Amino acid sequence: MAKAAIVVLAGTETSGELGRVVNALTTAKELKQEGDDVKVVFDGAGTRWVPALSDPGHRYHDLFEAVRDRISGACAYCATAFGVRDEVESIGVELLADFDEHPSLRSYVADGFQVITF
Repeated sequence: MAKAAIVVLAGTETSGELGRVVNALTTAKELKQEGDDVKVVFDGAGTRWVPALSDPGHRYHDLFEAVRDRISGACAYCATAFGVRDEVESIGVELLADFDEHPSLRSYVADGFQVITF
């Protein structure tokens, strides 16, 4: 069984960044379907994707929902810095602040996860 922590760092400004988040979620979906241990973390500008993809009108909302149970959370510091903290909390995605108000990627490595960034 594979173990992967997928970290979404892509912002929301360009079609290229949209492609990166779609690739991240598609990879998470594939891993999930194969029974692998997969975690998704939204970090940096990627925290903006949580409210965007939670909107039922977004064309990739269904993909987001398909892996929602594999979302570990979003960086607490970055969600605040990028102005989406309240939205992320209201959506029910956990704010991660394990290391200096950021998610601890080391903890995934220590637990044997391969960290993949998009």
